[in-house]
This record gives sequence, C-alpha cells and structure tokens, in this order.
Amino acid sequence: MTYHLSLSPSRILRAALAFLLAAGLAACSAPGPDHPQGAPWDPHEERNRKIHKFNKGLDRNLLRPVSRGYSAFVPDDIETAVSRFSFNLSIPQAVVNNILQGNMRGATEDTYRFVVNTTIGLGGFFDPATELGMPKATDTDFGETLHVWGVPEGAYVEAPVFGPSTERDYAGRWVDLFTNPFRYMLESPESYIPPSARLSSTLSQRGRYGDSIDALLYDSADSYAQARSLYLQNRRFKLGGTSGEAYVDPYEDPYGATYEDPYDDPYAE
Repeated sequence: MTYHLSLSPSRILRAALAFLLAAGLAACSAPGPDHPQGAPWDPHEERNRKIHKFNKGLDRNLLRPVSRGYSAFVPDDIETAVSRFSFNLSIPQAVVNNILQGNMRGATEDTYRFVVNTTIGLGGFFDPATELGMPKATDTDFGETLHVWGVPEGAYVEAPVFGPSTERDYAGRWVDLFTNPFRYMLESPESYIPPSARLSSTLSQRGRYGDSIDALLYDSADSYAQARSLYLQNRRFKLGGTSGEAYVDPYEDPYGATYEDPYDDPYAE
C-alpha cells in the first residue's frame, strides 16, 4: 500500500471552503420560539417525503436485493473482518474531529486503538485493541464537532441515497470528506480501498438487519415519520441531548462489541 502526503494549496483551499460552507449551512435555520422543545422540526417535509420515496425505491430495487446476495455469498467471518477494516479506516477522521472538539483524551485513545489494530490487527481486519481492554473508539464526526461548537441542529432533512439527517449533520458529512487523512495519503488505486470497504460494510449491515429495516420501510403506516423519529432519537441520544431513557437502535451494528459502525442509518451508502 503506497502512502503519499500531498497537501497542495488547492486541496487546503477546498477543505477550508467546505468548512465554511458547513458552518454556514448548519447555522442557517432554527425553529421559532413557539416550537415545542425536542419535537422534530421539519419545514421541508414535502420535499423530504419525495426524497424518502426515492430512497425507498432505491432500497427495494437495488440495495436490498444486492445486500441479500452479498450476505448469502460472503461467509460471516469475512463480513465481520471487512466491516472491522472499514471502521478502522475511519478512526483517523475521528481523531481529527476529537482535536477540533478539544477532546485530546479521545484523540489519544483513538490513535492508540488505530495503531494497535493496524499493526497487530493486520490493518484492522482483527480487533486486538478490544481484547487488550483498550477504550472503545469515540466514533465521532464533524456533525458532532459542530454540536460541540454550539451550532444548532437545524431542520430535519432526508438526503438522496444518504437518508435521514439534520442540516447540521448533513453539512458535517461534506466536511468529513476532507477531514480523513487517508484522502490525502492514498494514491490510486489504493484510494479506492476505503470507499469499497465502506460499501461492503453497508451491504453487510443491510443484509444482517434486513428484517428490522424492512419492517420500518415497508410495514410502517408512515415509514417517513418513523425513520425521522428513530434518526433524531438516536442522534440526540448519542450527542447527550436526551435524558435518562435507554434508546434501542434497530440499526445497531451486527457485530456487537467487536465492531462499531459509524454509518448506521438505513440508507447509508
């Protein structure tokens, strides 16, 4: 695998512009004072429902059948190993976000986990860090960084392919395209490894949780409202915005303590 650090002025400029764009988008809207606290704020519902219908069609005609074939063809142990590998590749991005959040302890622990699993764990296909009792990965992103910085959640949005989100988190996803150091270190064809591993992990998750996701999308009286509720509950719970109540995520990773999947929405791509 070839590593090549290339921080050209154009790439730095693109990253800076993406950063400013995300901050601007995430702060562009907020509910009025009469909006009930904690209730979904969905001023774009009509457009969101159209996109939700598109996403359901994409899932029904492409993601669901392909994921079923993938899970049936690939042995479980291989699925688990590839998913671990995919998650390990995302840890440097979490390290960057921890630093931006001022969470140096999280950045340090994530770095140690990445080093151990990349070396002893053969690139992340195995997880000796967990076996050694090291802290779990923080699994943070730029959407959480914006939350730490005080940027409001914004309106609920459903994006084509990517599915449920908020204005803050959707903007954060674009910045995360630039915060993973592998984007600048890997040359072609190695640069295709992270997205390929992530796609494999997505197919594995969709296959493993097929019944739960099918129940949400195809058996619910209103799958849009259900997906919106689950996403907001899960995200707010993770960010510490809910109190006391235990929230069970139907898209929890299928590998238990051995693997933590950051791409846990039902339309992840």
